[in-house]
Amino acid sequence: METETLERIFREHAFFQEMKESHLRSIIENSTVERFEPGDVIFREGDPAHTFYLVRSGKVALQQVSYRIEPFTVITLSQDDIIGWSWLFPPYRWRLTAKALDITRTIAVDGAELRARCDEDHDLGYELMKKFAGIIDHRFDAVSEHLVEVGR
Repeated sequence: METETLERIFREHAFFQEMKESHLRSIIENSTVERFEPGDVIFREGDPAHTFYLVRSGKVALQQVSYRIEPFTVITLSQDDIIGWSWLFPPYRWRLTAKALDITRTIAVDGAELRARCDEDHDLGYELMKKFAGIIDHRFDAVSEHLVEVGR
């Protein structure tokens, strides 16, 4: 995917709206396109976390698999969802497993490189923390609702 196309995608996505041009450029410069087949593991619980993903198409199950016979799907995400915030917080390890349910196209962003840039540019770090805090808050609500439904 050409840089122009990545720029358009990021500029049009709600998560990246109102970001400073230099911050958006840092994200775009550290992005690659990835494709996953149904059943592919995008990342595994406990592994090092150095990436976050923007889902372009397909569906991804975030699952807890540790100490379980069958994986437990915590939430299913799809187009335009952002996956992964573990790259932001020590010890930088995935807390869940992400598994593609369909053919899934993503844009992967190198979170390790962004962390280094955040150390140099605290405004970038603050902006990303605010945006990811919003995702965490929204997901907590969604997971809480899901657990209530599972418990019924």
